[in-house]
Amino acid sequence: MTEPRNPGMSSVPQSNPSHTESSSQAVEMDPVEYTLRKRLPRKLPKRRNDVYVNMKTDFRAQLARCQKLLDGGGHREICVHGLGLAINRAINIALQLQASSQGALQLAANTSTVELIDDLEPEDPDEAGEPMTRTRNNSAIHIKGQDSNPRPP
Repeated sequence: MTEPRNPGMSSVPQSNPSHTESSSQAVEMDPVEYTLRKRLPRKLPKRRNDVYVNMKTDFRAQLARCQKLLDGGGHREICVHGLGLAINRAINIALQLQASSQGALQLAANTSTVELIDDLEPEDPDEAGEPMTRTRNNSAIHIKGQDSNPRPP
């Protein structure tokens, strides 16, 4: 027999009557008056075996670059970095590399949160206020792949 449900726990989202939408925003901003400019994220130190995955470059080209680093680049270790939407692609690339190495590539994944800065520039500098900046957080993944097979000299 199932236990009775707690009346305070329901699947319908509860609204908090003391919290209003106007109190959650410090500055009211009309999106029509401002243009959003996303700054590039701060990158980790770039080493020769670091690969930053994005969604604009073709998947096969990124996979081929990683494979080339492992096979002909003289690197026993590769670091694949993905930010936001590119996290799935970074994971997929790492798993494809592991499958093509017949399990010889050992993977270790770390996740992090990256702070990003956006610039809000006024459409009409005469009417609108001054430019503003906004910070937001985005998820990131860092996958280290290390070849466990010793390479011949």
